[in-house]
Amino acid sequence: MNSVKLIGNVGREINVKEFEGGKVTTFSLATNESYVNKNKEEVKNTAWHSIVAWGQLAQRCEALLEKGKTVSVEGKLNYRQYQNKENLTVKVVEIVAFKVEEVVKGQEAKA
Repeated sequence: MNSVKLIGNVGREINVKEFEGGKVTTFSLATNESYVNKNKEEVKNTAWHSIVAWGQLAQRCEALLEKGKTVSVEGKLNYRQYQNKENLTVKVVEIVAFKVEEVVKGQEAKA
């Protein structure tokens, strides 16, 4: 099963593209974790994720999301590649979202 659930902060303003069949929205999500190392020091780590939402979910994300908001994202991992202008292969790992919810003080408001 290919399933991902992340809770983090929107890292930049969302990017919306319109096309004949609808919309696609992309944004980055920062997730944070911390642990205590062998020297008993707290180590914090931030991971960045690329999120893609299509159709009606893209429209709702466009209306709701902005940089800094805390959101919960559920979706699946997607791996793809393409040739760039220099004819080099670029590999992309992204999360295709099927559910995005704003996290508000322990409650979730659906997007």
